[in-house]
Amino acid sequence: MGTTKSLSCLGYPISIFFIIVNEFCERFSYYGMRAILVLYFQRFLGWNDNLSTAIYHTFVALCYLTPILGALIADSWLGKFKTIVSLSIVYTLGQAVTAISSINDLSDNNHDGNPDNIALHVSLSMIGLALIALGTGGIKPCVSAFGGDQFEEHQEKQRNRFFSIFYLAINAGSLLSTIITPMLRVQQCGIHSKQACYPLAFGVPAALMAVSLIVFLIGSRMYKKVQPQGNVMAEVAKCIGFAIKNRFKHRSKEFPKREHWLDWAKEKYDERLIAQIKMVVKVMFLYIPLPMFWALFDQQGSRWTLQATTMNGNFGTIEIQPDQMQTVNAILIVIMVPIVDAVVYPLIAKCGFNFTSLKKMTVGMFLASMAFVVAAIIQLQIDKTLPVFPKGNEIQVQVLNVGNENLTAYFPGSEHRNVSVNESSGFLTLDFNSPPNINISFGQQPPFQVPNDFERGYRHSILAWNSSYFVTLKDSLKTKPEKGLNGIRFVNNLDRTININMDGKTYLNIAPKNASDYEFFSSGEKTIEIKGVCSGKSPRLEFGSAYTYVITKCDTNGLALKTFNDIPANTVNMALQIPQYFLLTCGEVVFSVTGLEFSYSQAPSNMKSVLQAGWLLTVAVGNIIVLIVAGAGQFSEQWAEYILFAALLLAVCIIFAIMAYYYTYVNPAEIEAQFDDDEDKKRNGRKAGVVSDPYEKPDSFSQTAM
Repeated sequence: MGTTKSLSCLGYPISIFFIIVNEFCERFSYYGMRAILVLYFQRFLGWNDNLSTAIYHTFVALCYLTPILGALIADSWLGKFKTIVSLSIVYTLGQAVTAISSINDLSDNNHDGNPDNIALHVSLSMIGLALIALGTGGIKPCVSAFGGDQFEEHQEKQRNRFFSIFYLAINAGSLLSTIITPMLRVQQCGIHSKQACYPLAFGVPAALMAVSLIVFLIGSRMYKKVQPQGNVMAEVAKCIGFAIKNRFKHRSKEFPKREHWLDWAKEKYDERLIAQIKMVVKVMFLYIPLPMFWALFDQQGSRWTLQATTMNGNFGTIEIQPDQMQTVNAILIVIMVPIVDAVVYPLIAKCGFNFTSLKKMTVGMFLASMAFVVAAIIQLQIDKTLPVFPKGNEIQVQVLNVGNENLTAYFPGSEHRNVSVNESSGFLTLDFNSPPNINISFGQQPPFQVPNDFERGYRHSILAWNSSYFVTLKDSLKTKPEKGLNGIRFVNNLDRTININMDGKTYLNIAPKNASDYEFFSSGEKTIEIKGVCSGKSPRLEFGSAYTYVITKCDTNGLALKTFNDIPANTVNMALQIPQYFLLTCGEVVFSVTGLEFSYSQAPSNMKSVLQAGWLLTVAVGNIIVLIVAGAGQFSEQWAEYILFAALLLAVCIIFAIMAYYYTYVNPAEIEAQFDDDEDKKRNGRKAGVVSDPYEKPDSFSQTAM
């Protein structure tokens, strides 16, 4: 161990402040880059949704698998300090290469605004992402463990507080970067052509990573540096292998049982290594149920965001987009970590309750389970407001009165509806197998029959102008518009073919008395323009609706249109998601922060990064569980999937509570100090001429205490 004397401030080593600032900058760099990655794939590289999503999740998975490699390098070869510095350089290079890959002018030889050699950009971006995955994953288990190393044994309270502040820095960096980098992306930049500024949006995270590395190096002289102790993992693997092999050889009853299966390695390996492996194995066994927590937690970015797309984002004067609801978690973390650490835990301690690390983690799992119960209740409320779409042999038909007098629509089964001018009959569900004869009459005129041109499983809209002219449209929408967007289609009621531009999207060649397909727009008021003729404003769009706009007038005096609501806007407010985010965040605070500290406190000195990597591995396994359950389940009702996940985590929570009940906490430093004392006694005994049994168990150390 380095002999650097620790300078302190307010009872904390000054060195940890450099580590916390380093972590803040690194997390800003990582989450800022990740926030725009899928859009970069889609809009710059031109990949489709499936390929973009697959590459994105592959990258994230690599970021959680490489911690094992980083831990091995740190604990067996370079040590934590050199590992962090070396892989941070790799990380910074990766961010820089990714930023360079997004420079359009790199291959835009004809200056038309599109890269001419897309393969060059793809290759550079993949190299950059591979370096980032190696860098961020490699340093992830080392930084938190290195921070824990800065404390003395008597500073357990300060060390626990450090892990809370460390987690706070992670979320503060994440929160700020996910707000700032999308703002940078929408800026226009370029040498020969202006476009979305991906080089700036990727460049700022690259610069923050360089700052992170510089800040970490500034504190170099103040750090307490634990030196690596050889290839620890190889020794651990050999020891475990030998114990299993030796136990199998001596499986007959004539050989006496030993207290622990690892004790069968005593013939070849020393007591210290065996004791250290017991500590790690015991904690790793405790980790087995933990991925289920992350399986629920990581659905914030998937299922919960999809739930938000079916909700209304109006918060008074503020309007929230569905994918912005994830920031609620980061905001609540920044608020809740200090409150829980400074208020909740001290109050629990004053009440005389021994709130151990494993009890905290159990409560965290329970809270996450309850968050999904709340999500299921909200989903049931949303389902009540969702439109019904045709299934199987059903069709749905609505009549839109775009004429100048009232009409009556006669549906099969003596059902009829009176439809006023500029009104809709609303969708009626009919059986496709029985001929859906629909008749329409205007005023006192005799009814006319609509031809049976309907297609099974679709909605259809009949545009009726008068008794001699109507058009039947097959609606392309079979669900609510995705991501909370609004579907808009236009009907041309003019006497000429028109092109319409709405908020940057163009509807081409709409013939008279005909309709376009749907295009999709975010909430707000949009500008509609028929180029060179007229323009106007759309009615204000909300979330998740669909409209048919009938153009009735377009001249120098402006634009006039009739509006028909095909799918109603979302009515359940996104504010109702806040309770589930609150419960999940509280669960995260008592589970994740505690898990970091527990992983450090229960690990022997030479395996702390390995145990941190094991903790991070539970996150990767949790994501795999989501894919398996969601893929195998195929639930028709989303609330049922939420309940399944809640039930699974509750069951795992009970199992974990039982495992935690039988867990005995250890102090690795005390155990290792005891071995040091015993070795000193043996050395002194040898000097005095006393020969000791190399496999004798020290009297003062009990294996059952493990």
